[in-house]
Amino acid sequence: MAGLTGATAIAAGNFHSLVLLSDGTVRAFGDNRYAQLGDGTTTSRSTPVQVSGLSSVAGVSAGREHSLAVRSDGTVWAWGNNENGALGDSTTTDHTTPVQVHSLTGVTTVAAGYYHSLALKSDGTVWAWGENAYGGLGDGTASNRLSPVQVTGLTSMASIAGGGQTSLAVNRTGLV
Repeated sequence: MAGLTGATAIAAGNFHSLVLLSDGTVRAFGDNRYAQLGDGTTTSRSTPVQVSGLSSVAGVSAGREHSLAVRSDGTVWAWGNNENGALGDSTTTDHTTPVQVHSLTGVTTVAAGYYHSLALKSDGTVWAWGENAYGGLGDGTASNRLSPVQVTGLTSMASIAGGGQTSLAVNRTGLV
């Protein structure tokens, strides 16, 4: 994009995009009807705007109508549509700026699904929250979760991915 340099990571959501810059800040652009750009508004943007209040960001992920960031201190931040709890703040209130995901530290990677979110912790465990009608959170239920729950039976994981209503993890030996 014109005028946007120093990108270290990117993420594409349904109709919005995120760009992590080398200075640890995040820029967003695209559809913003659900506040998924994190700039304090619901105004869609054709050029990148800075996500409010985020610094020292190490990774980003974009869901259908929400966004996630993991900071270098291992905390997770979320913004946008929270109808199904995808922001992990124990509410279903949408947020136009980032809010911290409750009770989650030591995170190295985040992944956003359609209406759910995932986090991989440095100890190799996977945590999930949000929409769970089809069991995509891996906790053995079909109940939405408004805050993170540990995915059952997953240890020593190396990477994660969120899909429409599914989630995937790869362990350190390469097993999916």
